[in-house]
Amino acid sequence: MANIKSQIKRNRQNERRRVRNKAVRSEIKTRVKTAVTAAEQGSDGSAEALKAAVKRIDTAAAKGMIHQNQAANRKSRLMRRLNKVGASS
Repeated sequence: MANIKSQIKRNRQNERRRVRNKAVRSEIKTRVKTAVTAAEQGSDGSAEALKAAVKRIDTAAAKGMIHQNQAANRKSRLMRRLNKVGASS
């Protein structure tokens, strides 16, 4: 445990950020999974689910929770999966 006052505060800040970042990353995974399952089932809300997933990825990248390149990779991978699902059906 840190003895220095500023380091104690820094540890508190880091813990708050870690919990927030973890929640955001979890939400991204959930939105991507929802978009993929909606596309596989061919439901009407698949476009909205895709839009929500991409929006959440972009927001996380803008706030620095994931890197810009990581956001681009995730969106690219998501689009490839959805196009593959759309082509097969």
